[in-house]
Amino acid sequence: MWNKKRAHTLLIVEILASFLVLFGVTSLIVYNMRNYTQPIGFDYQNVWTIDFNTRDQPDSLVTEVMQRIKERTKTYPQVESVTLFGSNAPYSQNTHNSGIMYDKQFSMTHIFNTDLDMPRTLNVPIAEGRWFDKSDLVDEVKTIVINQPLRKKFFGDGPALGKLLQFGSPDHQEGKKEYWKVIGVTGNFKSHGEYQSNMEGTFQLPKGESRSWMRTMLVKVKSGTDANFEAQLTKDLGSMTQDWNIDVSYMENQRKNTHKITLIPIIIFLVVSGFLLINVALGLFGILNLSIAKRRSEIGLRRALGATESGISTQFVGEIWVLATFGLLIGLLFAAQFPLMNVFDLEAGIYVTAILISIVVIYLIVTLCALYPSRQAASIQPAMALHEE
Repeated sequence: MWNKKRAHTLLIVEILASFLVLFGVTSLIVYNMRNYTQPIGFDYQNVWTIDFNTRDQPDSLVTEVMQRIKERTKTYPQVESVTLFGSNAPYSQNTHNSGIMYDKQFSMTHIFNTDLDMPRTLNVPIAEGRWFDKSDLVDEVKTIVINQPLRKKFFGDGPALGKLLQFGSPDHQEGKKEYWKVIGVTGNFKSHGEYQSNMEGTFQLPKGESRSWMRTMLVKVKSGTDANFEAQLTKDLGSMTQDWNIDVSYMENQRKNTHKITLIPIIIFLVVSGFLLINVALGLFGILNLSIAKRRSEIGLRRALGATESGISTQFVGEIWVLATFGLLIGLLFAAQFPLMNVFDLEAGIYVTAILISIVVIYLIVTLCALYPSRQAASIQPAMALHEE
């Protein structure tokens, strides 16, 4: 093998490249699959998302009209519940982030602006405390509901209810400090879908002019409600909003589109990785066949000296394993940097799992590629091989 190091160098490089690409793809798959197994935190079945383009109307008018629209929508017998939401409603692909602090701990969290009916519309369970009620609508009252990830980060296993949180970051703490009191804790709330990481989030109850931010309405309809009601609802709401644009979408369809956006890059990377692995497999197969043809006398001599078929076969498989090990050792030097340096802020367990899976796949491929040529080598008859020499 040492004498043929030049011929083997290209193969080692191919194995290295395949391992690195496979490691990247596997990390992405493990990350998304781990996210998928965690609860999403809300129901999307039979929920319609209605977005309103208010065409730069005054905030006071938007607030008044949106409230009238909500009350009107609740009167339909096909509707079970209605809630107003900010621009980052579930599956909207919009994000509203803000820094929040507790006792010198800092977190960049998702901010969700909604109203009193959100838990009932999306079936969001309250794990601790309570959801907002009418007493929280008073301007002087500053209350907040947090999700389980934020609770775990700030309070661990300790109590969360009644704690005071402050928006902002350690670098921007000038002026009067305002605090929000935690009154409730929900479970997960992954607004971008099942493949989203379980990030920290808070729920707020906008008051005054800030209520104009809520220009999305989520409508929980009864099962079996068809497009005829959609047309009727759109027409009625259009008469109430004058020249506003109204866009109705089904949250189940939004969920499917979100999944496509997540899965398409994975599929592309899988195709690239598969192409590299096929090239490596073909290279291994060709090198082994060529090696057998050039080493017939060696194989025949070993067979004449009593080597078994399994011994010959194991020799060739072992040589390929040695080449694969060289490539993998170099690859591990690069891959190990990801968990050590916390690249992309992912858990080290994701990278470790991806490394182990990639190693197993590489060894499995090289073993399968070596089986047929090694059996060919083992079937060579010693007398025939020595006679040819």
